Order: sequence, then C-alpha cells, then structure tokens
Amino acid sequence: MTDNSPRPLECWLPNLQRFEPSHPLRTWLHRANRLDDGPLGYLGGLAFYFPCADGIPAAALTREHLLGDAADASWLSADPAWVQPDLTGVRLLACGQMQLSMDEAQSLATPLKPIFGDAGMILEISSPDRWHLRMPSHDKLPDFAAPEQALGEDLFEHLPQGPDGRRWRALLNEVQVMLHQHPVNTDRRARGLPPVNSLWLWGGGVLPQRVSTTLTGAISEDLLLLALAKRAAISVQARSEASVRAAAAGWLVDLQDQTVADMADTWWPMLQALAKRQTMILTFASGERWLHRPWHRLRWWRRSAR
Repeated sequence: MTDNSPRPLECWLPNLQRFEPSHPLRTWLHRANRLDDGPLGYLGGLAFYFPCADGIPAAALTREHLLGDAADASWLSADPAWVQPDLTGVRLLACGQMQLSMDEAQSLATPLKPIFGDAGMILEISSPDRWHLRMPSHDKLPDFAAPEQALGEDLFEHLPQGPDGRRWRALLNEVQVMLHQHPVNTDRRARGLPPVNSLWLWGGGVLPQRVSTTLTGAISEDLLLLALAKRAAISVQARSEASVRAAAAGWLVDLQDQTVADMADTWWPMLQALAKRQTMILTFASGERWLHRPWHRLRWWRRSAR
C-alpha cells in the first residue's frame, strides 16, 4: 500500500552540541520521537537530501548554477583561501568567504591563469568567492577534501598524496608563491583583512544528468544546496523571515550554517510557531534526528534527556 501522506517539513539545524542544556530546543527534543541518526556534516547532509550516484560534483553544480555552461566539461572548484603557517604545519583558516570584489578576484587570478594553463587547465572566475578549473575531459582527478574537512587542520594532511598528488602539490605551491606578495593582498592586510594566499581544490566531476530528491522545495542561502535543488527541479526560496514562516510540508528549511545566537534571536520563534501547526523532522548537522508532531508539546511529563 502506498503512503500518500505528505512528507513532514524538514529543518536542518547546526550541531546539537552547540545548544546549551538549558536551551528551550532541548525541551522539544525531550517530547519528540527520536529517529535513527542521519548524516554527519555539510556534504553528508547535502548527499542525504540530494543523493547523487557518484557523490556530489560540487564544482560542476555550482558552475552550472552561476553561469549555466558546465555541461561540456569536467570541473574542479578552486576557491580563494587563507592559509597560515604555525609550529606544526600550515593550516587552512578560511575558504570561499573572503569578501572579495570581482575586480580583486580578477586581479588575483591574472597571474595564476598561466600556471594552470601550462598544466592544461583553464581558471574561470565564476564569482568573487567561487573559482573553477575547467579540466581536460580525460584527466582522472584524485580525491580532494572538502573545505569543511580541512578547516583549521594541517594543509598537508588533506592534500592528494603519492605520485598522482605530486603535480597538484606542486601547482598549489606555485599558486601560493605567486599570491604571497600580490598587491591585492598588501592592500587587504592594510585594511585588516586576511590575505588570499592559496586556493582550495575540491568537488571535482562532471554535471550529473539529474539529481533526485524527495523534497518539494528548499529554503536556503547556500549556493551548493540551491544548485542541487535547481538540478532536481524543485522550488527554491531565499532564506528570510517570511519564507521560513510560510514553510510547508515537504520543504527543507536550511539553518545548519547559522550561529546559536542567530538561532535564538531570529529563527527560534518561527520554528516554535511552525511546530504548533505541522509535523517537523529536526535534523542536526551532528547527525541526530527527531520527529516532532504538534501534539507532542502536551507530553509535559517527558523531562529527561533522550
């Protein structure tokens, strides 16, 4: 027998550990039904909501979303990044959110294009914070770590290793040397901004013919999530107070990138109102999942943590 009941509203939230034990969200969870754990982290969550047969080719999806020309090539993200040496290595401190203007991005990229060109790649500036490498179709790409896996950690541990990774490590070294004294970075340091002194390579692959999902719509500000939703041919809305208040069954409300302060000040009252009138699945970036129905608020006797 087919279940024709509507899929609950999905809310994707930050790591549960970031919410204090006294946070009222915890009371919700005490009264809700615990589900099997779901995905961990950002890319795990995206793959959960938008499964792709060979993983998520983030570069091709974001290039297609931004400029609509990704179908004829293989792509690799080359996002502007900030790395910093310390006593134990070199750490990735920021990636893809460097507050660049398009003029700054183009200026930084100009001396880098011949480096990649000599290696048979074309460096494309799709947006100030999203750069892409158009790859030769025959190139086999190694596994590159996503930014979320490498942030704050030693760069070397997340670079491709072995003979296949040697050319990529050499390319990144050339990039870092070229960017080190770039005039844009000199100006950024003078303004108290971190330098763009490296690129982070990740998300390689070709544009999938289709992306599947059981969602009917998504509310988000995340570029890759929006690209996946567009490829899956579902409705999308920018995240705003109005769109979250109107979120309906079958939709995903993406809040996993928000701070706990943002959750408390902006989104928590709206989630409370939504929970009073419709069933919700709460999925945390740390993997925990709960089903909350409107009548669960009457389970006042459930006070212990679950």
